[in-house]
Amino acid sequence: MIDVQRLAVLREVSRQGSFNQAAGVLRLTPSAVSQQIAALERRLGSRVVERSTRGVVLTEAGRLLVDAAEAIAAELADAQQRIDRLAQPRQTLTVATFASGGRHLLPGVLGGFVADHPEAELTIVEAEPEESLPLVREGRVDVALAYHFDGPPPARPGDRTGLDWAPLLDDPLRVVLPRAHPRAGGPATVDLADLAGERWVLGCLKSAAQLARYAELAGVELSVSCSSTDYAFAQSLVRAGVGIALIPQIAVERAPDLVALTPASPAPVRHIGLARARRHRGPADRLTDELSARLRAAVAADAGAAAPGNAPADADACAAS
Repeated sequence: MIDVQRLAVLREVSRQGSFNQAAGVLRLTPSAVSQQIAALERRLGSRVVERSTRGVVLTEAGRLLVDAAEAIAAELADAQQRIDRLAQPRQTLTVATFASGGRHLLPGVLGGFVADHPEAELTIVEAEPEESLPLVREGRVDVALAYHFDGPPPARPGDRTGLDWAPLLDDPLRVVLPRAHPRAGGPATVDLADLAGERWVLGCLKSAAQLARYAELAGVELSVSCSSTDYAFAQSLVRAGVGIALIPQIAVERAPDLVALTPASPAPVRHIGLARARRHRGPADRLTDELSARLRAAVAADAGAAAPGNAPADADACAAS
């Protein structure tokens, strides 16, 4: 049987890229780390790392073992979290969310949820998906409201992520202009090529990457006025005439002095969903199930309200339809 401690050593070597740095983190000598890896290789009958003057690189066998080590570490961390909860007098639920999701999706359901469960201790953690998904996998968070852009979702049935992913809604990105902009009164769809020469206000690094890709496809060179990490701040700068912005639909402000247009195809879309650990059910799962159901119901209700024929009278002032 493969020694779990040696797997942990290999995992740290993979993270640090060298025996010396891994030894410092593990509080071992470099010689001890080397001996652990050598013993692991003898047990397997296969090399797990390739050594060079620039550090170490995992072999294919090494990569498979590190994947297994990550899964084992996550399972153990989750078990410890669940054991710790057994001693707690109150039920707890920890939810991770990215900022705009926490601001625009969660508040509408949390009021009723908290009122119906005064006995539960609810904790909200703000974290981007690259931070929140590992927290879920390790059992430190019960459920994460997260998103991804292009490509496959963060987890798929049968993969090795240890996560289950439930799609919640598609959140298309909109081009937000000040009401006085010459294109504000034109068609609801705009081609990025028609915005060549505009100055842009960036609301977050990920949407900025989508904008850069979209601009490359359109053959447009971007000119950036401001890079921020807050969509509300970005839209305040749009309102002030500093530039225009690419904003996810749920974060677009319903304001008479702003207009949001739909980018022409292929328009970028943010896919929002809920991530949970793929393992046995625990005490927090009943609360997680209920919160997830409330979120889905709220999203469905919003989608119904925004359907054709149900749009608010000021719908031309924002693209929240």
